[in-house]
Amino acid sequence: MGGSLQFHFFSCNILLKVINITGSSDKLNVTSALKHSKKQGELSLTISAAADQKKVQKAGKVEHHLWKKRESAGSGQKALNLIRIVAKWMLSKGQGATMATYDALLLSFDMDNRVDEAETLWNMILHTSTRSVSKRLFSRMISLYDHHHVPDKIVEVFADMEELGVKPDEDTVRRVARAFQMLGQEDNQKLVLKKYQSRWKYVHFNGERARVRRDME
Repeated sequence: MGGSLQFHFFSCNILLKVINITGSSDKLNVTSALKHSKKQGELSLTISAAADQKKVQKAGKVEHHLWKKRESAGSGQKALNLIRIVAKWMLSKGQGATMATYDALLLSFDMDNRVDEAETLWNMILHTSTRSVSKRLFSRMISLYDHHHVPDKIVEVFADMEELGVKPDEDTVRRVARAFQMLGQEDNQKLVLKKYQSRWKYVHFNGERARVRRDME
């Protein structure tokens, strides 16, 4: 009787130990699962937060090219300032003294209403490159004075143009003729038109471009 009780007690102890071990392992498994789940949750939250931050940074970075129209006044003014700065720097270093550089600089002065600076540059061009001033530069300067309604200056530039034997283009002829008209010099206006205006012009007739003589009007 005593032996069976001892065996039963021993069996109970073994069973309790097994239960304790199983319970402990279950606790460990549950704890590990909770810790693993918590770590995964923290990791996913970290990744999600980093992705959101990256999206915000990417959305906030908007590049703006100098020549694109975001605001017409600001971009245009920045471009003109850049042209002036670069062209003046090149000329001060004795580099880039070409007709194209002068033309770009005169255009920037024209668009920025800097007539005095344009006139100073023009006088410098005439003194340094008298015999090599192109028709394009003469046309640019006459166009500048025409935009700012200075007819007497147009006539002066045209006089230099004639003296150097540079033949004006059609637009320049019209501007010079208009300048003479504004100054009340109709005779000179007629002389300019007769001498330089082309005898032919192009008109559109029945959807086609036709060339006709001006005196047939």
